[in-house]
Amino acid sequence: MSELFSPITLRDVTLRNRTVVAPMCMYSSIDGFANDWHFVHLGRFAIGGFGLVIVEATGVVPEGRISYADMGLWKDEHIAPLARIVDFLHTHGTAAGIQLAHAGRKASTSVEWRGADELQTEEQRKAVGFEHWVPVAPSAESHDPNDDDYQVPTALDAAGIQRVIDGFADAAIRADKAGFDTVEIHAAHGYLLNQFLSPLANHRTDEYGGSRENRMRLVLEVTEAVRAVWPASKPLMARISASDNAEGGWTIEDSVVLARELKARGVEVIDCSSGGFAQGRIKPEANYQVKFAQQVKAEGDILTMAVGLLGDVDAAEQIIARGEADFIALARGAMDDPQWAAHARRALDGSYDNWPVQTVRVQSRDKVLGVRK
Repeated sequence: MSELFSPITLRDVTLRNRTVVAPMCMYSSIDGFANDWHFVHLGRFAIGGFGLVIVEATGVVPEGRISYADMGLWKDEHIAPLARIVDFLHTHGTAAGIQLAHAGRKASTSVEWRGADELQTEEQRKAVGFEHWVPVAPSAESHDPNDDDYQVPTALDAAGIQRVIDGFADAAIRADKAGFDTVEIHAAHGYLLNQFLSPLANHRTDEYGGSRENRMRLVLEVTEAVRAVWPASKPLMARISASDNAEGGWTIEDSVVLARELKARGVEVIDCSSGGFAQGRIKPEANYQVKFAQQVKAEGDILTMAVGLLGDVDAAEQIIARGEADFIALARGAMDDPQWAAHARRALDGSYDNWPVQTVRVQSRDKVLGVRK
């Protein structure tokens, strides 16, 4: 068996392989609810043979959504439609995860494919669940003053910070009730927890600002609160921007320190992305963020997930085989080919074990065409 398709056990949860569908914002919810689009969108990845599917960035409080159309888990009514998705994933052998998130100053933005002409009337706005609010952040500074889609946020006070912490913990409790196998704390891509970590966005002078220790405080408090309510039998993950990719910003060396602290608080896997601030730029190319996962894994002594244009099957296999990361996560690649995991296993070891029984005729077709010996 290939290394990519070897199973791995995290606490009491065993994943059938190391392939992961990374969280992808669909901007298709009303009032935070999952619907038939999400069921079909996510369910096809289980049919496609992935080991773990992580549901999109899910707002832990209403004001924590990137847009009015984001998924949410701030009330009990959100549990049932998510449980339906989890049950389907489990039925087809795939573990289910959900990314818990707060957008901070990047909240209350528009949905890119929905123009102002589609939101002119009250009827139009109601049909898509349109809402608009003033976001919150570590400091009262816009994410990008040159982009009208971003507002000047309100700086969080002590009560606001506690609301964030409680929101993450309460959402984790609901995620467990929905049957999820893991939750991923979103501390990447310029969203709230990343904003607190980064000197580019955090200009506070209290115990949550200034030194690296202070800037890490909220992420660690959120992690402690989530781990306290998340079952001991289930693993906890965190996504970080391993580097802001900007001068004066958060660095990979900072991320190694953070990874050690997160591990000490019960995090099993660090999902290593990068960037998220207007100042940060890095040239995207195949496997361009693997170096971050490799360094965090080696120096932080923790399992890591690589993400970022990883669709080449042989390259993915080698990343796992060489120990550069422990999981390969696809987002756009999975959208392009929901059967990527099944196709990859067939290519690597000729196995059809990742195909559901209903697709048995694919094997006979491949034999006729000479794809399968």
